[in-house]
Amino acid sequence: MDIIESETENQENSEEDTVTSDDKSDCLSEIFEENEMWRYMPDSILLNIFQYLTPKELTIAGEVCKSWHRVSYDEFLWKDLFHRAYGIEPNVGIMPGKNSWLGEFKRLTYHVPLIETEVLTKHSHQVLHVSFSHNGKMFATCSKDGYIFVWESQYPVRIKYRQNMESFRWEYTQFSQFNSSDSLLLVSGARFETPHSTSGEIAVFSLTCGFDLQCRVANNPYDIFGTWYSEHYLLSGSLHWLAHSVSTSILWLNKANQELSSENIPIITQLFRFCNGNSSSVRAVMVANCLTPDQNESKEQEGGQPSSNMKENPLSHTDISSTSSDCSNETIQHQKEEKKSGLQCNTLEGISMNWTKLDNCFQHICPLQYNQEYNSQITNSFRIENTQQDKESEQSVNTKEDNVDEIANSCDKYLIFTTGSETYIPHQIAFKRIKDLKFPTSIYPGPDKFDKIDHVIDLHGHIVGMGLSPDHRYLYVNIRPWLKDYVITNPLQPPPIAKEIDIHVIDLVTLEQVGFMSRAHRAYTSSNKCFFIFLDVCDEYVASGAEDKYGYLWDRYYGMCLAKLPHSDVVNSVAFNPCDPEMLITTSDDYTIKIWRSRAKVRALSLNENSYPRGIEVQSRHKHRRTYSTDRLNNSDC
Repeated sequence: MDIIESETENQENSEEDTVTSDDKSDCLSEIFEENEMWRYMPDSILLNIFQYLTPKELTIAGEVCKSWHRVSYDEFLWKDLFHRAYGIEPNVGIMPGKNSWLGEFKRLTYHVPLIETEVLTKHSHQVLHVSFSHNGKMFATCSKDGYIFVWESQYPVRIKYRQNMESFRWEYTQFSQFNSSDSLLLVSGARFETPHSTSGEIAVFSLTCGFDLQCRVANNPYDIFGTWYSEHYLLSGSLHWLAHSVSTSILWLNKANQELSSENIPIITQLFRFCNGNSSSVRAVMVANCLTPDQNESKEQEGGQPSSNMKENPLSHTDISSTSSDCSNETIQHQKEEKKSGLQCNTLEGISMNWTKLDNCFQHICPLQYNQEYNSQITNSFRIENTQQDKESEQSVNTKEDNVDEIANSCDKYLIFTTGSETYIPHQIAFKRIKDLKFPTSIYPGPDKFDKIDHVIDLHGHIVGMGLSPDHRYLYVNIRPWLKDYVITNPLQPPPIAKEIDIHVIDLVTLEQVGFMSRAHRAYTSSNKCFFIFLDVCDEYVASGAEDKYGYLWDRYYGMCLAKLPHSDVVNSVAFNPCDPEMLITTSDDYTIKIWRSRAKVRALSLNENSYPRGIEVQSRHKHRRTYSTDRLNNSDC
């Protein structure tokens, strides 16, 4: 009886609630009918009212009537809301290729990789690196457990190949890269040698018929990493000491498979030979396609000076104004480009960007002023013993005719690597143009000589990561800057470094720094124990690992921080799916690999968004009006 009475009471309460709700609805309808002037309110007044609403409140207001709905879609209104919501300067226009500010709100709300859909725990040690195949169907992870894993990227993620590299006397795997056709995988790692050895090795595996080993190549030091030069050729390095603190770094061009037709056909040839001073060496090599002819290099070589004077570059930029904002507000301000160059682009890749952090914690640094400081210091600090070599040393590769070789028909490329001149710590980015390259058809020792570096940019700090934009136009660099007014008296004792990581952006057309973000994320290790923090760039976003246990995600055009992606230890590497930027992978010292997908992708997979953890979103962190919730702001800080 008690149960029946209880159910009856609940039913009566439900009926009363329904009646009350109907009464409220009728009351609201009567109020609206009595004040029909609201639906006929002039657009100018509605716009003035709507500008005080949050984006969510504005979409709700647009459901009141057709008139309000029409006004709520006003592009100028959404532009103003967008700029205020993300703290963007009013003079920053919409991203090239986009035509709606409301659409941009939707993109940054529903199409940013934010939802943690999977956590992979197959590695038993720190996960150091992740890389994607070009078709987006696979990704590879490297770890201190000595394994290389290749995963299938569709949901749910699963292992496709695995290999324990300890069977080759490797201590750990540290870097991987797919070739352009995704048929081969380059894996780089450190070998078991003496306690202070820097010996490494590169292995190439086939991805078409099992995971068969194709070749193994020595690589010293191990943090050269190695990289693909073309479909079937890769770069490796070796280091040879010539005297106290003086060495030579040799970069080798290798075939990715063994030559079986003849013992006289070479499978490796010397590409460049650089002289190193102050115990420095070539590290972290990468290859980028050249987007311009070599006129700049020719003029600089005729002048007999290294091309470190950035005033000679064809593009110039105007100064930007500094403002102040919340300490968590990382933004990009755009530089107005004087149209002196013939390079005009209407896409994101063709836009020069200037990254700055505007806050009341750190003084604003003007990139142009910073570059002028570089101009006065680079020429004095750049010391290399081969500056007196004749112009014939520009190319140290035997260019004997080989018409069937794939590299003979390839475009000019930039060899990019980190090095140093004042200390062994990598604090400079070096550029060497590769042109007219042909692989020799017979073994020929050739002359023994040094090659000159074409261009050097000194970043005055410890370089801990580099990443190319998809079109090879921009190079993004993670750096731990040295403290202000540093002095180097001993190359083996580098100056103290900051506890934050800056991000620099370099235009590979002009070889000029065009962007800068100060204190992008935190770091804690000392100079001699710096982690290599990999970053990645896609068309619309930039992501990076960090030592503060977060992965960071920024909008590439507008520059604001969109999200922090949590781990329980250092985040070493990040990678976007090149065919689906709404999928991002982070790897960490906490032994895990996390897969992040956007809200739109989660819904497309028929998953419940509320069932999965999410990153710390940084949307609408700026006040729209005084009644804006402070709790909401605190929860969205980056």
